[in-house]
Parts: sequence; structure tokens; C-alpha cells
Amino acid sequence: MAKKPGPRPSKLSVYLYIPNIIGYIRVLLNCLAFSQCLTNKILFSILYFFSFVCDAVDGWCARKFNQVSTFGAVLDMVTDRISTACLLVILSQVYKPGLIFLSLLALDIASHWLQMYSTFLSGKASHKDVKDSSNWLFKAYYGNRMFMAYCCVSCEVLYLMLFYLAENETEKLVDVLSNDLQKISLTSFLIVTSLFGWAIKQVINIIQMKTAADVCVLYDIDKKQKQ
Repeated sequence: MAKKPGPRPSKLSVYLYIPNIIGYIRVLLNCLAFSQCLTNKILFSILYFFSFVCDAVDGWCARKFNQVSTFGAVLDMVTDRISTACLLVILSQVYKPGLIFLSLLALDIASHWLQMYSTFLSGKASHKDVKDSSNWLFKAYYGNRMFMAYCCVSCEVLYLMLFYLAENETEKLVDVLSNDLQKISLTSFLIVTSLFGWAIKQVINIIQMKTAADVCVLYDIDKKQKQ
């Protein structure tokens, strides 16, 4: 006999999944962090990074307690993108040229939005499902959790260090980096160790955007051929 399906969970129960609750905490932590960013850089950095660490915790909880949900995945990505976007906007205001950080912001949002939309068109369950990709780096990024974590952490650490080092609202990015790297300090060490992961993440964003755009174009071509 076929196994009868279990009782259908209520909407409230999904909203109250453990990983989703952690997601709400992340939102609150980010709101609190950015409310302190101009008055207490250390507190801001601690709250922001703690929220980022919770990103890994909610993913672990989702798998551990079998509470993976589409809503949780969307909440997770939206929180990531908004928090990073806000930090990049702040950096664009304290460093010259600010266009560098705004360009990074545009690339980050465009690549992830296209990836999510192409996932929907392809009928895949997750935007991290890139097994059919022909790019080895793209598959290595989403196929290896440690590698992906290193790249993501590197980005956030680099941005936090740049924010921490900014003393005025018209700092030149090159001058700040060169002055700090000439010293032997914790900030210079963190910047050096995070630069490689940051660079890989930007390359991945470009590959992701191009790959996702190709999926959208091929979907349109196939749709027209069927008409």
C-alpha cells in the first residue's frame, strides 16, 4: 500500500521554523548594527559579523531539523544582499572613488537576482544547483561548502576592515590600503588573507550573471520555437 502523506503543516509553522527564526534575528541584528555604524564602529562590526555567522547556523539548522523551505532560502538571500548592499553604500560615501563600491553592489545584486530567476525558469529546487554548468570554478564554488564559505567570509571581512580603517568621509581607497599594508597589524593581515577570496567571489559573480543570462535567453528561444 502507498504510504499516506503526513499532515500538511500550517503556514505559521513554516514561518516558525528554527532556521527562519534565526533569519529574523539576523534582520534585527543588521538593523541594530547599521543604527550604530556612524557612532560605534566596533559594535557595528561585531553585530554585522555575528549576523553573517548566523547565516551558516540557519543553513545547518535547516538541514539538521529537516526544515528547509523556499521562504527560508529567499529570506536568507534577501538578508545577505541587503546587508552587503548597505555596507557597500556606506563605503561608497567614505572612499573615493565611490563608484568602485557601487559597481560591486550592482554586480552582486544583478548576478544573484538573475541566478534566482534562471533557477525558477529551469525548475530547479535551489539556485546552488549548478551541476549542469560547464565552468569548473562555478561548480567548485557551489559544490564545496568550505570554499564558498571562505570566499563569502573574505568579502565581508574585507569590507568591514575597509570601513574600520576609514577615518574621514573623503578617504582615497588606494592611500588607505597602501598605508595599512605597510604596517604589521591585524587589519593588514585580515586584508591580505581576504583579498584572494574576495577576488574569486567577484569572478564567480560575473560567471553567475553570464550563465544565468544565457539560461533566460535560451528559455525565450525555446519558447518561441514551440509557438
